[in-house]
Amino acid sequence: MSRTGRRPGTPGTRAAILAVARRRFATRGYDATSLRAIATEAGVDPALLIHYFGSKEGLFVAAMGFAFAPSELYGDLSPDDLGEAVASLAGAYLHAIDSDKSRNAMLGLVRSAVSNERAATMLREFVTTELLDRIAALSDRPDASLRASLLAAQLVGIAVLRHVVRVESLASASHEEIMDLLLPALTFYLE
Repeated sequence: MSRTGRRPGTPGTRAAILAVARRRFATRGYDATSLRAIATEAGVDPALLIHYFGSKEGLFVAAMGFAFAPSELYGDLSPDDLGEAVASLAGAYLHAIDSDKSRNAMLGLVRSAVSNERAATMLREFVTTELLDRIAALSDRPDASLRASLLAAQLVGIAVLRHVVRVESLASASHEEIMDLLLPALTFYLE
């Protein structure tokens, strides 16, 4: 009995999926790109995308060359212990930006977003959907989305000043020094 339908995974299937995903995310943005559309264009069963990448976020992370997924930054954030949630988020973020591979991918996307509207749209949609909404859920304030955005702006600013502009006091500071000063400010945003 012969099989019908889309072709199964082969050694080049993952690469083909990534090529389609990069093109679709770049031209249509994160929100308007569906796993089904990527699978159709790549000529594979949508289940293969889940098999290879786990989720839409996982596919985006792989397509953009990130060394980590934003969900790794917030893990199991719980509003029950806001201090612990903020410490976990900030600690994971500092480790990510201080890792060569993840820092370079993250800063490369930020640089692209500054000069290219499509890249800005893609980054905005991804960050809003996959990160800011989950951080905002830690706060019960009516302006939780704004507060989450301010928290993220502070974290992005740290990456830029520490690794792009290389402001000496921040560039040479230890994680512990940064965390001691950073945590009260980040917690304030969400209280």
